[in-house]
Amino acid sequence: MKLKSPFKLSPAQSAASEKLLEELKNGAKRLTLMGVTGSGKTFTLARVIEKWNRPVLVISHNKTLAAQLYTELKTFFPENAVCYFVSYYDYYQPEAYIPQSDTYIAKDASINEQIDRLRLQATASLLSRKDVIIVATVSCIYGIGSPDDWSGMLVKLAVGEKTSPFDACKNLASIRYERNSIDFSPGKFRLNGNTLDVFPPYADNPYRIEWNETSIVSIREFDKTSFEKRAELSLLSIYPAKYFVTTENRRQKAVAAIRKELKERIKYFNEHAKPLEAERIKQRTEFDIEMLIETGYCHGIENYSRHFSGRRPGEPPCCLINYFPKDFLTIIDESHVTVPQLRGMWAGDNSRKMSLVDFGFRLPSALDNRPLKFNEFYSILDSVIFSSATPADYEIRESGIVVEQLIRPTGLVDPQVFVRPMKNAPADIFKEILNLKKRGERALIITLTKRMAEDLSSYFISKGIKTHYLHSDIATLERVSILNDLRKGNIDCIVGVNLLREGIDLPEVSLVAILDTDKEGFLRSRTSLIQISGRAARNVSSRIIFYAESVTGSMKEAMKEMARRRCLQIAYNKKHRITPRSIVKDIFVSASFIKKSKSETYELLKDNLDRFSSSSPQVIKALKKDLKEASDNLDFEMAIILRDKILSLGGKLEYAGKKC
Repeated sequence: MKLKSPFKLSPAQSAASEKLLEELKNGAKRLTLMGVTGSGKTFTLARVIEKWNRPVLVISHNKTLAAQLYTELKTFFPENAVCYFVSYYDYYQPEAYIPQSDTYIAKDASINEQIDRLRLQATASLLSRKDVIIVATVSCIYGIGSPDDWSGMLVKLAVGEKTSPFDACKNLASIRYERNSIDFSPGKFRLNGNTLDVFPPYADNPYRIEWNETSIVSIREFDKTSFEKRAELSLLSIYPAKYFVTTENRRQKAVAAIRKELKERIKYFNEHAKPLEAERIKQRTEFDIEMLIETGYCHGIENYSRHFSGRRPGEPPCCLINYFPKDFLTIIDESHVTVPQLRGMWAGDNSRKMSLVDFGFRLPSALDNRPLKFNEFYSILDSVIFSSATPADYEIRESGIVVEQLIRPTGLVDPQVFVRPMKNAPADIFKEILNLKKRGERALIITLTKRMAEDLSSYFISKGIKTHYLHSDIATLERVSILNDLRKGNIDCIVGVNLLREGIDLPEVSLVAILDTDKEGFLRSRTSLIQISGRAARNVSSRIIFYAESVTGSMKEAMKEMARRRCLQIAYNKKHRITPRSIVKDIFVSASFIKKSKSETYELLKDNLDRFSSSSPQVIKALKKDLKEASDNLDFEMAIILRDKILSLGGKLEYAGKKC
């Protein structure tokens, strides 16, 4: 691992990284890095990755933050294999059955080919080199097939090897490559005489293999656009184009096992006087068996993965983690959110599939096509670092050792916290906002309910304050617009519920007012209060006001922790003569919106998307173009915004060859 950056570690970052490395070398398996927002936790962890020098799995709780981490780490480690592994669905509707209304919902999904390629690139890198960093979401605990099966189906071609182009094509087809001489893209191959071109989905460029009458005479990588030679090779190893691949012998055994399970299931339903379920499972499974025999594949083949892998009932499936060597390092980012998410994956999946099994839509073996249970996931990890500004009790208890990084290199301190009575909140906040307007600063007001957010917003508007409410009923596109208007000064304050926590960066905000702070619960827990308060931690004159009629335990703990961090930063600033300054940050607008277009329609569209309510072909064409660009740039939030707008205008999107 080779860390490259123009920046040097700050004293706090250096101390934290050295402490983490020391504990890892002493055999510690669970550690926690508690770093305040803006302290540079990613840079600290990058130094740990470099010095520990082993494969790394970084887990984040959503695609957007995972993409941000992936971009940062790829910048820090340009010479190493930094890969991205998230769910490859742009759209996913799982198979389900609702007994109450007798409603069956078929699986429907749109696979993002670019992300699929990145997933395959991640596993190929893990099996071929050691300097690998994988940034993943919780999708890394879902089954993807055995690494032994995947690498065992490897096709190797070597210069001088006596084989024919037709044999090579047959071998490629057996590992799910498609022959296509017109649309030569990732996952496909083409044969022209004695020349075979193959484009592995995990590779940046395709390869050309040439034969004489009896053997391979050359193998070279060539540019996919200019066709110029990039490299000459003596050996080419080609991994499968998909995860679920198997041999003919394994497929025959799987079909026999499926038939046996089907027979047992039909008997069970008949014995329990359920003829409808018996007939349903018979028809559905026999159709899948016929498809497997004739084509080697069927829709929903993953539901039979236990039979193909030879696992016992209840045995955990193989997932991305099984592709790592035993001594890898796991970093769980924003662990206070990610760990509970990892815990909840299996229960939700199992509940949905139990209805399918009970009513004859799936065999019981479908239950073994699942994410790992938390204890299964936790047991196969080696060394783990939990990273969060507010680690939960679980991480602290598991670690025993908490490494603190509470000093920001910028000198910014945690905002002061004031407690004021709830009964005077609206009038008091109005006065505060008037003072903020004079300084060109903005406010966030956090309520417990949507109605209160709307009512309070109306109250401030009636007082002449430019206000907007923000909650789950607001469309995604409008949320982005509202937040940008706040930063630009078009809005003085936003009144929201629970949408202003992790990942929202608003340097212009100098006041966060939290109403009903004494209402104990998830939205007013110690962790939530610290996270919400962090939204004001990028402005030098920031303050937090808790409006409450009493001081709860969560409030006391949050205020105590923020005061401790504030004192540490102030002492550090005094010692090093640092004058804190507010962060200056450009207002984010996606490249999809600021890129100039030749289309006049797009120029209007860029200014105000909501102005368009018709399904104009020019508008939809412009949106589709930007949707693809956003997806290619891993800007998933913007891709979702554009997708929703296209559908709202009546546009059609192609999902895995189907229109919706």
